[in-house]
Amino acid sequence: MEWLSYLPALSRGALITAGITLSAIAIGAVAAFAAGIARVEGGRVLSLVALCYTELFRGTSLLVQLFWFYYALPLVGISFEPVATGILVLSLHVGAYGSEIVRGALQSVSVQQHEAARALNFGRTQTLIHISLPQALVEMMPAFGNLAIETLKLSSLVSLISIADLTFRAQSIRNLTLDSAGVYSLTLVGYFAMSLVLMLVMRLIERLVRRGAAFPRAAHS
Repeated sequence: MEWLSYLPALSRGALITAGITLSAIAIGAVAAFAAGIARVEGGRVLSLVALCYTELFRGTSLLVQLFWFYYALPLVGISFEPVATGILVLSLHVGAYGSEIVRGALQSVSVQQHEAARALNFGRTQTLIHISLPQALVEMMPAFGNLAIETLKLSSLVSLISIADLTFRAQSIRNLTLDSAGVYSLTLVGYFAMSLVLMLVMRLIERLVRRGAAFPRAAHS
């Protein structure tokens, strides 16, 4: 079948897509926790900075952000390689949306838990590490799983800044062969397969987090 001849190029593009997506999720998770914790536990200045970052990247188009970082920043002497730009912008996007997940989960921890921590003479950092985060993490995982899948789908936009990801290679092959049905069917299957694997990994992580959260309660009971 002629379709099979497309697989090597599409597979190379899929590897780039997977690398960009996983890097963005990992870096974005760090940004999400930093901004989310700053919103809840930081002082006035840190909370304001985190709020500005969150609203800026949630309130503007990801495509425009990509173009701004790739085409506008070099005009003032700051430039990144295309892949670095894609990872950076996707990471900031994940961090902005993820920070709201973190903030909401932390604020869902009951007041009684904080009162119990104060009764045990816990400081704010101890309360965050030993009381708030373990409980909030369980609540965050489903939303983070959805965000991870969304990041994979949004990664197709990096093809517009000349990154040879799966979408870019599919478009290139389609322009050469004019076989829209074959090329885009394989591309569709490729994204679905990566989404399925990512979903299974996130569910495994969620299961491990829930088990880890349940173990201390069992140990203390």
